[in-house]
Amino acid sequence: MQHLKKILICMASLSCGLVFAEPIVVEGVVPNEASKQAILQKMQSVYGADQVVDKIQVRAVSAPNGWSNSVTQVISPDLKKVKQGKLTVRGTQVELTGKMTNPNEIQPTISQFQSLVQPPYRFNSQLTVNQAEQKIIDDALKNRIIEFESGSAILTASGQQILNEMAAALHKVGGKKVKIIGHTDSSGDASKNLLLSQQRANAVKDYLITKNIPADNLSTEGVGSNKPLADNDTAEGRRKNRRIEFEVL
Repeated sequence: MQHLKKILICMASLSCGLVFAEPIVVEGVVPNEASKQAILQKMQSVYGADQVVDKIQVRAVSAPNGWSNSVTQVISPDLKKVKQGKLTVRGTQVELTGKMTNPNEIQPTISQFQSLVQPPYRFNSQLTVNQAEQKIIDDALKNRIIEFESGSAILTASGQQILNEMAAALHKVGGKKVKIIGHTDSSGDASKNLLLSQQRANAVKDYLITKNIPADNLSTEGVGSNKPLADNDTAEGRRKNRRIEFEVL
């Protein structure tokens, strides 16, 4: 639930848009190839090269002094905490809007970006809490593990029972779109784990569809063992890492 969904950057006569979905689309206009490559490289370092789609145009436009460095400076991992976000740069004005699930992270995140934006650039933010729908989903899951048969994407009876409760919670959040994220532990081959995590997320989606959750409201992602919650060196840690998460978009 850490992924930032959308960011848009635009600079008066100079514009560069960053739309963070899956994949992440970087689009807009920059004054030279060096600026373009600097932005792309920073995006790739934060989100991974395979997740970044380049739609940046290079044209003869004017830009404030130090513009390229100022833009790349605010492309930081903290952006992943913001949902439904938009980052706008107009001249020397930088604005970040969006929603965050954890209200305790709002002020530290604002302070972090304020430290990244240096004069003459100015930073404003409008970050609000996106907690109500996510809390309904999290409370229904209650930190339980949706279990599958060993090494497969076949739900166990206990896994199906939890999903019956999740279906009721999803009906409560109305037409909100929800991403189902599959995780594995680090045992075995990483590429096979990535595939298995996607298959398990798909299996959860298919099951929820049978419980009258609209297919259009559900998306899936498999991340394999890339985002562990616990230590993979212990049996209990590996059990916690083999999990399904639900993220209200």
